[in-house]
Amino acid sequence: MHMLDWIVIGLYFVILLGLAWWVILRTKNTADDYFLAGRHLGWFVIGASIFACNIGSEHLVGLAGSGATDGVTLAHYELHAWCVLVLAWVFVPFYARSKVFTTPEFLEKRFSPKNRLLLSLISLFAYVLTKIAVGIFAGGVVYSALLPDASVDIGGIHLDSFWVGSILVVLLTGIYTVLGGMRAVAYTEALQTFILILGSAAVTFFGLKAIGGWGQLREVCGSETFNLWKPLVPPGVEATWSPVEVKDAAGQVVKQAWYFNTNYPWIGMLFCAPIVGLWYWCTDQYIVQRALAAPNETQARRGAIFAGVLKLLPVFLFIVPGIICFALAKSGMHGLHDDLYTDGQLDRLKAQAAYPLLVQHILPVGVRGLVVAGLLAALMSSLAGVFNASSTLFTIDFYSKFRPKASQAELVWVGRMATVAMVLISLIWIPVVRGQKGLYDYLQTVQAYLGPPIFAVFFLGVFFRRLNASGCLAALVVGFALGVFRLAIDTPVALKLAGFENGYPSGSLFWIVNKMNFQYYSVIIFVVSALVMTLVSYATRAPDYERIRGLTYGTITEGDRLETRRSYNWRDIASTALVLCVILAAYLYFNG
Repeated sequence: MHMLDWIVIGLYFVILLGLAWWVILRTKNTADDYFLAGRHLGWFVIGASIFACNIGSEHLVGLAGSGATDGVTLAHYELHAWCVLVLAWVFVPFYARSKVFTTPEFLEKRFSPKNRLLLSLISLFAYVLTKIAVGIFAGGVVYSALLPDASVDIGGIHLDSFWVGSILVVLLTGIYTVLGGMRAVAYTEALQTFILILGSAAVTFFGLKAIGGWGQLREVCGSETFNLWKPLVPPGVEATWSPVEVKDAAGQVVKQAWYFNTNYPWIGMLFCAPIVGLWYWCTDQYIVQRALAAPNETQARRGAIFAGVLKLLPVFLFIVPGIICFALAKSGMHGLHDDLYTDGQLDRLKAQAAYPLLVQHILPVGVRGLVVAGLLAALMSSLAGVFNASSTLFTIDFYSKFRPKASQAELVWVGRMATVAMVLISLIWIPVVRGQKGLYDYLQTVQAYLGPPIFAVFFLGVFFRRLNASGCLAALVVGFALGVFRLAIDTPVALKLAGFENGYPSGSLFWIVNKMNFQYYSVIIFVVSALVMTLVSYATRAPDYERIRGLTYGTITEGDRLETRRSYNWRDIASTALVLCVILAAYLYFNG
């Protein structure tokens, strides 16, 4: 880092904090304004904000790292931009009509208050395990890669550059999030989106220049690196179901079973990835809160479509730079070999720093400062979004229920304190994240355990009016229990606690669950949740259809249909078609 780089980074913070302060001065001390920006966000800010809060640490650190180790395999998740279109065309009309603050509140209107409280609890639990902890962890990875010698001693406790960076990212983000609420988060995210895109595009450009161009990159890495399908479908489609060798600590094969496939099998990608994607983009408060802040259905839909357009970029902004870093290291260029390899083998843990390593080694002075600003923008926007979503869930879905007469100022104060509490809890979980094989892998596995039951109750609840509150509650309880069961089994192994260094005794139930491919387990959770919801609903009384009018396709009135039809035009349809065509083109191109 040179002086010019620090000047660029300083300018970024001046502009960011200046914008945040301008917004804070205009923020009213009311729940509606603090949590939903007074429902005045336009489509441009909504789309940019959705993209910014999505593109966070898991992409800068985890997705680029996966590009270095696995090529374009995980681009499957990023090409799920079509899931945002489902939010735009399927769920936005229901959310707009219901005028809710949170997605759990929608579940209350569709089913019952118990379902709302349980979903809020699950969401807060998921945020600690995924978005907040991962964001803090990534901040530490980026900081330690750029300033490896930074450390501090506090009260006899030595904090290395990783912990210093993690804590600094939290403090800087927390200041304007706590003070400005949703309005400050949304407007700063809109700014951060374009800093992020510009900086990441610079990394891709200078990275390709360093390796010798796109053709040279493909030659060094091999065609399989750019094949979306081969890693998923080994020779012969039936290979997904073929026995997979599992070895014990002594290296002996102790079990063979199809469900131990440790890659990203095509069956898992075909079913699990869309389940997780639709849960995340259509029902997660973290994303949907931006659409809820729109003044009407038109702005919410267009914001979601715009987010879908932006979502097409990460493959080239993050995965490709990761591949470039691997190619440079493999070729021994720019001194990157030892940064990614250990004893001649590609080190998955070291690969998590692929993106910041590129920033450090190939970018010219000045541009490096811009890209570091983009790194910080992504880390901070992702954290700011989840901080605000967490405080909204806790305040609106819990605190306001127990204190219905609380003043607007009191609700805002509680929301701010909830943010602080979530950060402290997340710091405790960072060692678990740090022990995983890859940041993006960790994120996908945890979401795969917690998302399926939520996806089931929202989608089945909207499409089938006969399903009732009892079925919804049973599905959430059973599905959440299955997910937590898997997490409880995996955690001691991930931490390598005493007695778990080599996992569980071979052949035991815990051993089978721990070894099972996470995508297969995720599909099982969804199927069980859907069956439980359906069976319990039909075994109990049908819901009051008049009470849920407008909340399911079976109870929509003609007036609702006309209102939705008037909320879009041919431009919205054309934009949607464009996104789908680009996704199809990407799948056709990345075939080896």
